[in-house]
Amino acid sequence: MGLPKPKLAPYNLRMVDQITTKPMGLIKDLKIYVHGIPYITTFIVLQNSAVDSSYSMLLGRPWLKDAKVAHDLTHSQLLEGLKSESK
Repeated sequence: MGLPKPKLAPYNLRMVDQITTKPMGLIKDLKIYVHGIPYITTFIVLQNSAVDSSYSMLLGRPWLKDAKVAHDLTHSQLLEGLKSESK
């Protein structure tokens, strides 16, 4: 995929189901495009067995904050769409 090699992650993660896992690594300051809008973000790389999901990628809370997205957890929907401003 042309991604840089992950660097050592100096911590463990506690998942929602309380399982603790050691990330495979971090990819810092990676530029991604979502709906044509560029974002610089850090990815925590997990083994597939640590995440039982059909998603190949999950952009979490730090990205949502950077993108100024409001998430209604009760109704599981986004209240505001992606902003059209570039970073």
